[in-house]
Amino acid sequence: SLHESLVKYDNPLLVSTTAAEKKGGGKGKKRSEAGGKGGSGYLSSQTEDILNSILPPREWTEDGQLWVQYVSSTPATRLDVMNMQEQLDRKLQQRQARETGICPIREELYAQCFDEVIRQVTINCAERGLLLLRVRDEIRTTITAYQVLYESSIAFGVRKALVAEHHKAEMQNKVKQLQAEKEDLLRQVAELTDRCNLVKERELERQKHDAAKHEDEFAKYKKNNDQCKAQLESLLTAPQRA
Repeated sequence: SLHESLVKYDNPLLVSTTAAEKKGGGKGKKRSEAGGKGGSGYLSSQTEDILNSILPPREWTEDGQLWVQYVSSTPATRLDVMNMQEQLDRKLQQRQARETGICPIREELYAQCFDEVIRQVTINCAERGLLLLRVRDEIRTTITAYQVLYESSIAFGVRKALVAEHHKAEMQNKVKQLQAEKEDLLRQVAELTDRCNLVKERELERQKHDAAKHEDEFAKYKKNNDQCKAQLESLLTAPQRA
């Protein structure tokens, strides 16, 4: 049902039936009902007040009627504790609570179970109940602090991820720019290589041409030299024949 809980409550009490009664005398009537509830004989008025301060009564409106439900002041038996444990296991399974990790459903059910334990202990000893209340509140404060730390760490991680994404975009643009510069430099290298090859080819052609010209001139000079040598020899040998 809507108000189902592992904490044991008494039957709901009708406080008012109209909005005017709720605004006017609803509060006073509720306290009178609370006094009537204490007449069961289980608890003293002081212990019951402590119990109601630890686990405040629940209020809700249904069909224009204001209802209030106080936590039960009936002591729990060993069978009640065993039934609560079975009910806890059944609810964990029915609501498909996760067995590990962060699970709001499991957290809610175990919080209800702890509140029921506090109720049972408070009925027997109000001081122990107040001590358990301090333990419960400290645990909740610690969990809240861890939740704040977790959320802040998530926000920090998100900011870091955004900064990293921004830097990634900048680096990608830088890489594109460097790649463009690389392509331009490669194009310049290719042009200069082609120019160097063309210069080498022209130089080889010029060297071949010069070498051929040199050979022709050398052959021409050698031929002239041989002719001059032959003429000189013929002139030197002419008087001896006479």
